[in-house]
Amino acid sequence: MNEHLRERILRKVEALSDERGYQVLDYVEFLESKFAERQTPQGNAFTRFTEAVEDRLRAGKVSAAAIAETMGLLNRAANVLNGAVAAGKSVASDLVSAAQYATPRGPSGTTAAPGGGSSTQPASPAAPTPPKEASSPAHEVKQPGSGEERL
Repeated sequence: MNEHLRERILRKVEALSDERGYQVLDYVEFLESKFAERQTPQGNAFTRFTEAVEDRLRAGKVSAAAIAETMGLLNRAANVLNGAVAAGKSVASDLVSAAQYATPRGPSGTTAAPGGGSSTQPASPAAPTPPKEASSPAHEVKQPGSGEERL
């Protein structure tokens, strides 16, 4: 459907009551079942669930106002769930990043891969190494301040 036609239909439908809006929805679903050129996108599981609830309420002759209120509550719940899913994805992403950063490195600067092999991933910057020959024996002490220092 072209954008101009879609906008024109939306303007006409917005002027209708909820009762008439549901009649329009019924007619559009009928037309879709008979003449649709392509399949309607399904949406996510929660969208399918809310549409099923709405259809059951309509089949049970519940008033349009009660259906609208119920659907408003379900939409708010969907927003909360979507926020929780986004937060969960963010946490999982952070955990994956932390795990990649903490992966043990092999002697040649490559990442040790499972099974004994190694990957070609570059090593993280290594800590500076002390010089091989210390200028004083105090530099060879493993724990400064422990009394092992010799001058």
